[in-house]
Amino acid sequence: MATNQLSVLINADAEQVWLMLREPARIAQWHGWDMDGLDEEIRQIYDSNVVESGDHLRLTLEMGDVFTLEPQPDGTLLTMTRGVATGEWAKYDPDITEGWTMFLQQLKFALERHPKTARRTFYVDGASSANTNLWDALGIDTGWLPDPGEPYELTLATGATLSGKVWYRTDSQLGLTVEDYAEHGDGLLILARQSRLEGIREHPGAQVIATTYGLGAADFDAIGSQWDAFMETHFPDE
Repeated sequence: MATNQLSVLINADAEQVWLMLREPARIAQWHGWDMDGLDEEIRQIYDSNVVESGDHLRLTLEMGDVFTLEPQPDGTLLTMTRGVATGEWAKYDPDITEGWTMFLQQLKFALERHPKTARRTFYVDGASSANTNLWDALGIDTGWLPDPGEPYELTLATGATLSGKVWYRTDSQLGLTVEDYAEHGDGLLILARQSRLEGIREHPGAQVIATTYGLGAADFDAIGSQWDAFMETHFPDE
């Protein structure tokens, strides 16, 4: 696969995947996270100067990124080919690519696990002037984690015990389904390490996205408080 391509195999037909890319209410169930301005960001990315193919298998965004849908015997292969960033956007390109990696996995999760249930997300990020390694701070030995699709159980350095299945892994990201993050089924936890980035980030950083479904306010707030406390301790810098 080309280095400028990101792909996920989704257990759904191409028509369903296409709707997840074209209907704003559905996009809001996987793109980014809950925040002020999400609806406007969705309009800017998915409505402004986009080009749809007549067969609904190719979508070109204004910045040159292209989604391609390929029907497969076991679902749809969704590939994003990144456009070439220029000007001021070029320095942000590594972070943008990492972000799209998360979002495609969130799309796959939403469509396969919770196609009709609204998500509620908690997001926090930070950086470490002490050059903290995210996996070390969490007490995760990634070398001993099961392969994607296999069950896991972890007791983090925070004291929380998580269980579910490994959703995906890259060199910088870890996606885990979490049974306690949903009233029915499971939710999704994405943990991401961020490298130094000249002109943007002086120190190594970390991101946490917890996607939940159907939790009461107390349970959701407890998850957010736990991750806030962790980041304030280990990644307190902007």
